[in-house]
Amino acid sequence: MRITVLRTGGFGGLSRRATLETTDRPDAEELARLADQAVREGLAAAPMGVPDGFHYEVSIETGTSSATAHFADPKLTEAQSALVRKVLKEGA
Repeated sequence: MRITVLRTGGFGGLSRRATLETTDRPDAEELARLADQAVREGLAAAPMGVPDGFHYEVSIETGTSSATAHFADPKLTEAQSALVRKVLKEGA
């Protein structure tokens, strides 16, 4: 599974993108669970956020399918927040 996070907005208006490939990772099952839950809890289009808050676009690709979800500060679920932190920290 390939997970891509695009974070835009914030005080400086900078964008950051990171991709994490879960194949051969010891935490691959946990990442797949977080990704599935984050996408199910997200929206099809970018929601309204707060001034200077971050907006997120998360794309999930598996061998046969893909999905994309959007969410914004301050209304991230626990799964969305955990997934975004992990991918932005460890992704390339």
